Amino acid sequence: MSSRQPRSRLVGVVLLFAAGLAQGSDPTCSDAQVFSGKLITDVCWACLFPVKIAGIRLFGQSTPPGASNANFCTCNDPLGVPRFGFAVGLWEPARLVELVQSPRCSMVLGGIRLPLGSRRLMGETGDKDGTLSSTAFYNYHWYAFPLLVLLDLFLEDRCNPDGYTDVDVLYLSELDPTWNHDELALFTNPEVVAFANPVAQAACLADAVAATAGHPLDHLFWCAGTWGGMYPFSGHQTARGPRARATSLWAARSTAALHRRGLARRTMGDQALCESPIAMFIPKSQYKLSMFYPLPQTSRAHVIGESTFTWGGEQRNIPGTGEDHIYLLWRWNDCCLTF
Repeated sequence: MSSRQPRSRLVGVVLLFAAGLAQGSDPTCSDAQVFSGKLITDVCWACLFPVKIAGIRLFGQSTPPGASNANFCTCNDPLGVPRFGFAVGLWEPARLVELVQSPRCSMVLGGIRLPLGSRRLMGETGDKDGTLSSTAFYNYHWYAFPLLVLLDLFLEDRCNPDGYTDVDVLYLSELDPTWNHDELALFTNPEVVAFANPVAQAACLADAVAATAGHPLDHLFWCAGTWGGMYPFSGHQTARGPRARATSLWAARSTAALHRRGLARRTMGDQALCESPIAMFIPKSQYKLSMFYPLPQTSRAHVIGESTFTWGGEQRNIPGTGEDHIYLLWRWNDCCLTF
């Protein structure tokens, strides 16, 4: 009897392994090969800069408008004792945002099918119901991706505001009913009613100009520059324009939605030097995006709302095999390095 148990366990392991291979070979779910040499070749390493140390900017261009200008700082240690240090700020790759038409598809995890959701959540692009109104729907997956921590570069423990030290799944839209229903998204974020008027939408023109210049306006948090409106926090939008514009908007909406739910932090500014507070509205200038898949941005990133003409979004799509996108979400991180 005891000899049969190891055999049955071995058979179970083999069957699970075979099922994993079958899922990984799904032709509608590509393997982005994230955990390969692409970690070096397909990352925009120039996007780390500029770096600020003790208020002095090193390399690169200007810092975000809300970044800390402090030279020195003081923070309490775990025992409550004040410790003196100096301020450091830089762009860190913090998240992977995956946008997929096929639900449960995880390109980041090797093209496997996650055991959740329904095929009724299948994404779409194009005419809906044969009418002239063209709509699109994608699901998103948020992953913790502390690349600098993984590679043991630059960051000390104090400068890791989330505490993540490895890749982890943070959020899956297939489990969020508000992502698939605009009405539910309205009830969970009723402030959208205040922005559904011509005056509020006209203000987004200023954000579009500022974002294309590289500096989105944080106080216009309901705008996503040239990409469209940040609200509602759902997966539906018009299907016109480049696919990269649409997926960038979904990436921005997902980030804004997590901020609104108290699941994302403000890591920029003087108040973030010692402890990063929860930010209920997205500080847009704190973030920028670089495409990782299918056609990586290796020389520059784009800020939220920036026109696709400036960063080549018009050409960053491969019909059929490369219509799902993965973005590396960069976050400006101000912290106090204490002695």
